[in-house]
Amino acid sequence: MQYQTRIPAYERIAIDIANRIYDGQLKVGEKIHGRSTLASEYNVSPETVRKAIKILEDVEIVHSTKGSGVVIGSKDNAFKYINRFSDMKSLKDLELETRELLKEREKLDNKLNETLEKIMDYAGKLRHTNPMTPIEMEITKSCVHIGKTVGEVNFWQHTGGTIVGIKREGNLIISPGPYASFREGDILLVIGDEKIYDRVLRFLNE
Repeated sequence: MQYQTRIPAYERIAIDIANRIYDGQLKVGEKIHGRSTLASEYNVSPETVRKAIKILEDVEIVHSTKGSGVVIGSKDNAFKYINRFSDMKSLKDLELETRELLKEREKLDNKLNETLEKIMDYAGKLRHTNPMTPIEMEITKSCVHIGKTVGEVNFWQHTGGTIVGIKREGNLIISPGPYASFREGDILLVIGDEKIYDRVLRFLNE
């Protein structure tokens, strides 16, 4: 997704004039048309043109003298201004895009948390009615299998239980599989028979 930064009309005019100077359409030493002529050319008010000329004066691309009007002073400064503005515009675009991405991430995080809460609520309601409802077992620092994978420790062979999910740092990993590793603070969601809790507890801390 791309985002565009809107810039004032007088800034666009200043950039256009700087480009025309750098391209050689307007020569160093030449006079720029009067404000009224430029206003008509760019279809803006004379005040907008005045602001554009003021920008070009500030960066020493043109200079104004009484009786001589606005005179083009430097092609090199025109080039520097074009490049500087391009960098500023890119930074503004990146800033805007970052803000939009952060908003999207916040929405996704909220959606994930809502879904997780629904899953846990549903599991809690079924805990006493469904023998296949998972039990929750926390991996504490005393666990002897921290850093090892589910397959490596032969979890099912030793406990008869199947790990159907892992709650980790606010996220829910569904069907983690044999390559998932045990980390301190993990909460395992395990299904099995009525004695599964005791077997898993012993296995994790034996």
